[in-house]
Amino acid sequence: MQIHGTNNVHGAQALNGPHFRRPAAPAEGATPAQPADQLDISPEASEAARVSELADARAAEHVKDANGVRTGLVDRLRSQIAAGTYESADKLDAALNSLLDEIG
Repeated sequence: MQIHGTNNVHGAQALNGPHFRRPAAPAEGATPAQPADQLDISPEASEAARVSELADARAAEHVKDANGVRTGLVDRLRSQIAAGTYESADKLDAALNSLLDEIG
């Protein structure tokens, strides 16, 4: 290949040549020739995504701020207390058993 200056350099080419054709717009009221794309997500994939989101949320609870406070955990516990779902019979039994073990 021989290059002799800039005389053989072509400028930008338009995209409307025979190598590129835009698809014609469908006529009004015409149905598309191909069906629309569809995505089906299995129940297993949905469950896996939900578990992944929960794991990410739990991992965020272990991140401490500059003061050493696990703000993600604090936020979750505050929302449980506000919703009235924090205290349960199992938690109260565990706390009572722990207290009785400590007292002796």
